[in-house]
Amino acid sequence: MKLISIILHNLFIRFYSIAIHIASVWNEKAKLWVEGRKKFPDFQSEKKTIWMHCASLGEFEQGRPILEKIKKEYPDYPVILSFFSPSGFQAAQKFKEADQIIYLPSDTALNAKKLVAEINPALVFWVKYEYWYHYLTEIKKRNIPLLLVSGIFRESQPFFKFYGGLWRRLLHSFTHFFVQNDGSKHLLQSLGFSKNTTVSGDTRYDRVLEIAEKKLPIEYIEDFIGQNRVLVAGSTWKEDIELLARYAKQNPDLKFIIAPHEINKHSLEEIKNFFTEVVLYSELSNGKEFKDKSNVLVIDNIGMLSRLYNYAYITYVGGGFNKSGIHNTLEAAVYSKPVIFGPNYKKFAEAVSLVNTGGGYTIKNYTDLQSILDRLLGNQHELEKIGKAAMELVRSNKGATEKIYTYVKENRLLTN
Repeated sequence: MKLISIILHNLFIRFYSIAIHIASVWNEKAKLWVEGRKKFPDFQSEKKTIWMHCASLGEFEQGRPILEKIKKEYPDYPVILSFFSPSGFQAAQKFKEADQIIYLPSDTALNAKKLVAEINPALVFWVKYEYWYHYLTEIKKRNIPLLLVSGIFRESQPFFKFYGGLWRRLLHSFTHFFVQNDGSKHLLQSLGFSKNTTVSGDTRYDRVLEIAEKKLPIEYIEDFIGQNRVLVAGSTWKEDIELLARYAKQNPDLKFIIAPHEINKHSLEEIKNFFTEVVLYSELSNGKEFKDKSNVLVIDNIGMLSRLYNYAYITYVGGGFNKSGIHNTLEAAVYSKPVIFGPNYKKFAEAVSLVNTGGGYTIKNYTDLQSILDRLLGNQHELEKIGKAAMELVRSNKGATEKIYTYVKENRLLTN
């Protein structure tokens, strides 16, 4: 059965690679994925390293505070940061704590053996998920400490199904699990992982607090806002834009700052078609003056969103109308702002907590959005109450980074 599972896994990797190569002909993201893997990563250092793997940008934001802390305390270890997705790879290019940033080659036995040997890690961090069979088993084979950080588990995952034997075996590759909540811990315990599981929380709470405390301003934003109230919508998709555009047309005095999930020509043109008066951030930074009646600013760059929410009166986080679900709600909540998002949020613990504690709202349609925005815009007391609940949730959940660092230190995982 194990052999069959491995064969099926290898076939999946092979077919996925073929499919993404085909898609790269017309899809820019797929093209970046392919181009980034044309050359196998080349490593110069002969030292033992610290390796962290992240699926994409969201996982990088979770892993970042850990790497910053570890690098500060153990500066002699080179840091290798790997990504599966182009969005994470591109966003991390300015991350100074990483000595080398790479795409993770496809999960084959040969690639895993070669990459792990070349990286030569003393310690490996795996952020949240992405359970690649050959990489994890190779790390286990070499007795390298492997920590899962900000992990989250649900009953719907293959680990807990009758057919999940291969997945369950992968869990034995991990030295310790640092999970986000008690539910994840109980699920791991049901599989026999009791002594090496710790509820540490989500390191993103530490990350967003760090960003908010710096209070770094963004040029041109205040000029655009003026004396108006503004809704900042981050990581939006077409379904989100349709709802926001409808509200914008009915409320011309409210300004909108939109940071779309996909920043490409098609996405930007789509947004322009939904709204009447749109200005791009790149146009402002290049000296273009916007009309006074322009009430929509579209952010056509990466890396600004986490600071943008500070300017909001109300925030909206996109993705909740897609199968993949909503994006990072904590980036908005940390500024004491109400957070609104779509219905697909229940597999995100922080979003569930926002709804349960009164710091956020979920909507199913335009009627819901209109009702919530009308109420908040017309009631300053309620708006401040909800914003305070959002911030209190963030502050009460900080500290995951310190727990993980303490484990590394106490177990001498990086002591020669």
